[in-house]
Amino acid sequence: MSAARRALLLVASAALLTACSPTAPPSSNAPAATSITELDYYADEQGSAAWQKVLDACAAQTGIRIERRTVPTAQMLPKILQGASSKTLPDLLFTDNPTLQQVAATGALTPLSDYGISADGYYPGIVKAGTYRDKLYGVAPGVNGLALIYNKDLLTAAGVRPPSTWDELTAAAAGLTGDGKYGLAFSAIPSEEGTWQFLPFFWSNGAELSRLDSPQSTQALAYVTGLVTSGSASKSVVTWNQNDVADQFVAGNAAMMVNGSWNLARLDEQKSLHYGVVPIPVPKAGAKPVVALGGEVGAVPVTGGPTQQAAGKVLTCVLAEPTMLQWSKAHAYVPSKTAVAAKFGAEQPAMRAFVDEVGSARSRTAELGEKYPKVSQALADAIQASLTGKLPADQALKTAQQAAGS
Repeated sequence: MSAARRALLLVASAALLTACSPTAPPSSNAPAATSITELDYYADEQGSAAWQKVLDACAAQTGIRIERRTVPTAQMLPKILQGASSKTLPDLLFTDNPTLQQVAATGALTPLSDYGISADGYYPGIVKAGTYRDKLYGVAPGVNGLALIYNKDLLTAAGVRPPSTWDELTAAAAGLTGDGKYGLAFSAIPSEEGTWQFLPFFWSNGAELSRLDSPQSTQALAYVTGLVTSGSASKSVVTWNQNDVADQFVAGNAAMMVNGSWNLARLDEQKSLHYGVVPIPVPKAGAKPVVALGGEVGAVPVTGGPTQQAAGKVLTCVLAEPTMLQWSKAHAYVPSKTAVAAKFGAEQPAMRAFVDEVGSARSRTAELGEKYPKVSQALADAIQASLTGKLPADQALKTAQQAAGS
């Protein structure tokens, strides 16, 4: 074969590969998109600024202008579902991971394999959170979770060690309660936020969302309720969101709190506050806590035209290791890839407990898929009923199971 013919075949083969590539434009005649729209709910100052830097970096790297749109968290899912119905979705979405399967069920999302994005190297729970009917529709650049954050000075003064089991948590919370201060603070509002904070106790005790009224579930709710009825946690937990809980901790009104990694930057601003972080206590020593995965997944909606491929390129950039680390460091998230997370945990001591928990963490939708929101609300209502004394734990959960199954 002549050198000229060999060169001609190589060019033809390259052209064929490009045409068949998952990142190739939908039509060879369509010009490459130079701008896309993106939707997220990072409304707080720190999170919004950190996310904007990620988008700016990927815009510079890909040469694609990103028109960012932001909505409050509570408006995100309704806006997405409305956009799916009217076919007016943005080119790129970053939405709370429990909503991904519900959105994918509408047919509004494209498989990430279309853009050469695979599940390789990610924590299994993160992959499950972004998978619907065996196809990967969303991936998170980083995840968050819950841990037990404690005031080192208050625990030292009381001679209390950071607890690792339920029995130790009960004793520690009681020993730290007094003089108008509570041993423990957490959120139990009647929404996903309250369910999210309860799930580590629920799952770590062997309960499953498919049966809310199981003995394991009842035991977990009775345990958390006991922390309130004993006075070790305030009755106001039923009205506190996670920001309120952080306020109580910063003010010195609670010696320990169940809260997320995103609050660490705020705690660091309090120069007189010395805090530590340990995993959520478990029912029995030696077990690993099973927390719920938090954080946002990136997804590419069905919009048609070259903007889909452009959105895929931006998402690929967001998921690259340098960007993943940039986002995780700026917003106190755990990188979604196991190797990157190990490196991150070694560099960020305050994040080690959160990193340790990701390996055993669960996707909230892995068991129920798009049915999760209904079950979550039923469980949140049961938590409220039990903590306020309206119903005993077992009755509250039986009511929840009936509501979830209806």
